Amino acid sequence: MKSIWFFEDTNLFKLLCPHKYAAYKAEHVFDAYKKKDYIYFEEDSANKVYLIEKGKVKIGYYTENGEEVVKAILTRGELFGENALLGEPKRDEFAQSIENNTSICPIGVQTMHELMRNNQSFSFKVYKFIGFKLKKLERRLQLLLFKDTRTRLKEFLDELCTEYGYNCPKTGDHVIKHPYTQKDIALLIGTSRPTLNILLNELKEENYINFSRKEIRILKNVS
Repeated sequence: MKSIWFFEDTNLFKLLCPHKYAAYKAEHVFDAYKKKDYIYFEEDSANKVYLIEKGKVKIGYYTENGEEVVKAILTRGELFGENALLGEPKRDEFAQSIENNTSICPIGVQTMHELMRNNQSFSFKVYKFIGFKLKKLERRLQLLLFKDTRTRLKEFLDELCTEYGYNCPKTGDHVIKHPYTQKDIALLIGTSRPTLNILLNELKEENYINFSRKEIRILKNVS
């Protein structure tokens, strides 16, 4: 199943970043980040969008009380900072590498607009991506504000199933092969890793799920 966060049918590196290929490699250097390095901060000038070549990037903001709210965790092939395309002059979020050896391709807003003007199909995909992302963010914030942690986890698992899941023909289970660590999931649903681990094991004991490091199964008897 296609993920709304990933342009499954578009080779973004080929389309947006031809210098990724050997003929151009010597002329272009990707930005490299280590774990906890910031790509940009809140209030920074919004003059670029970014494409992840490898690694993971956390997108979030801080409340007035200084609490961190994580909006998204993005992986290879995903675009961020896209509000700059809509005329946003400054960032209203931060972007931070959460892995060592994260590699980012920065794309100037003017360059991106030219690519979109010259490729109507690509332009449509970009705006569709932005729309999906806004809807997803709205759902996540509603969960954080109005739902208890257990409900947030179960609804997040449903979201993962939509994006990364498929039905196993042998068992009928919904199999989710996802890119997130338990720490990532805890951040995304606004809880601690120990609490997440307790909830996952409770759901496992109830035969709601089974899980391993990179796979979660929503069992047939609860679908």
